[in-house]
Amino acid sequence: MNDPKFRVLHTMMRVKDLDKSIDFYSRLLGMQLLKKLEYPEGKFTLAFLGYGPEETHAVIELTYNWDQDVPYDLGNGYGHIALGVRNIYDICAELEANGARIPRPAGPMKHGTTVIAFVEDPDGYKIELIDLDTLS
Repeated sequence: MNDPKFRVLHTMMRVKDLDKSIDFYSRLLGMQLLKKLEYPEGKFTLAFLGYGPEETHAVIELTYNWDQDVPYDLGNGYGHIALGVRNIYDICAELEANGARIPRPAGPMKHGTTVIAFVEDPDGYKIELIDLDTLS
């Protein structure tokens, strides 16, 4: 395989409560906290989480601005992050039992057979779960 000219590095999201978001992505979605960087002069903290090292995997960058008092507007241009899973029904039940909000329960997508679900992180960002065994 040729070395690509470009590679996805990360998806950045601004979060209101960094500890709560790190807990959600690591404990509930199984990502590892890869690094956490403090920028006192800029009054912000960055946390990078993923399923492998940044050198070989795309990761999530959570940005916490220390002086942000009001929730962020999620905007209408943001879609979602997609994660491939197996046993989607069991995973959704486990997420819900741990307090995660599941606005779209697991089931076949419209106009297809792939089974999907959506879960929301603590800030309301949507994460699509796609059952890899039904991916078409």
